[in-house]
Amino acid sequence: QVQLVESGGGLVQPGGSLRLSCAASGSISSFTAMGWYRQAPGKQRELVATITSGGPTDYTDSVKGRFTVSRDNAKNTVYLQMNSLKPEDTAVYYCNAVIVTVTTLYEYNFWGQGTQVTVSS
Repeated sequence: QVQLVESGGGLVQPGGSLRLSCAASGSISSFTAMGWYRQAPGKQRELVATITSGGPTDYTDSVKGRFTVSRDNAKNTVYLQMNSLKPEDTAVYYCNAVIVTVTTLYEYNFWGQGTQVTVSS
């Protein structure tokens, strides 16, 4: 019905940068919000950054000033620009989207498959 496809993860040295992308496709009527979560080994999944349909953004404290979330509405794509990466940013990053579907006009929560980000020297 709705698919989220992530890309852009990988291995980077401390202090480096990566940009994650998440493209949404399928029976999409509108977006309420899109964002990124992450889960490190042995830890719970946590919110990293979100952006609402109106544009406001929110970040977890540990990434403020280093990460930037943005959207390209024409491409149904959300991005996460990650700068000054630290080893503690290592995790699987998941795209999340709250979407109103064409078929039901109800709001649903969708997840991507996850992409690994490893920060190591």
